[in-house]
Amino acid sequence: MKILVCISHVPDTTSKINFVNGDSEFDTNGVQFVINPNDEFGLTRAIWFKEQQGANVTVVNVGGADAEATLRKALAIGADEAIRINANPTDGMFVAKQLADVVKNGGFDLVIAGKESLDYNGGMVPGMMAAMLGFNFVNACVGIDVNGNDAKVTREIDGGKEIVSASLPLIIGGQKGLVEEKDLRIPNMRGIMMARTKALTLVEPTGDASATKAVKFEKPAAKSAVKLVSADNLDELISLLHNEAKVI
Repeated sequence: MKILVCISHVPDTTSKINFVNGDSEFDTNGVQFVINPNDEFGLTRAIWFKEQQGANVTVVNVGGADAEATLRKALAIGADEAIRINANPTDGMFVAKQLADVVKNGGFDLVIAGKESLDYNGGMVPGMMAAMLGFNFVNACVGIDVNGNDAKVTREIDGGKEIVSASLPLIIGGQKGLVEEKDLRIPNMRGIMMARTKALTLVEPTGDASATKAVKFEKPAAKSAVKLVSADNLDELISLLHNEAKVI
């Protein structure tokens, strides 16, 4: 089984976010980048398939040269090879087209993508990719088992979970639940050394350029100061909840 894991190169959630050039560009200075959490769950599950069923695992990223450190980490975790598509991943449709070309040319049986990336939260790329390729697609995936050409997939729905069957080739939009957080892997020294010898292929983008452009970013409004109300002053509390917070 050939597995492709789509990896996004995203800012760590503890990073301080700022914008430059009239708030039209993200300021990367001093920002730590990591594997997108939803993608890391998928990568760990793919490595399980490699260890248990002999699958071959390739990771792919649409991004600049700075993303290669993230791809090398994925290789150190256990992926067999990596592909970087040399383009700025700001447009979901553009990214889906680039990834679909890699899938088409690589003959992959299973594509594991995060259901959304931590930075843009678009949640559109896996579904678009499946539509372009004509592959089966399951989103919000929290579990997957593969037996030959058949897959049993568990996905999260409102109020519970749904188990569905699908045949390969298949694309899933994964999230926490594919593996537990305690099962995520930290690269060891042997993995880091081996990653240096694994192939990292650079691919130029194909087709039309990105169809959208960020005009301006805006941070959420700062939280207002906390107002403390005496436990004995219920009338003031009710007034504030009604007139300011507008929750009653």
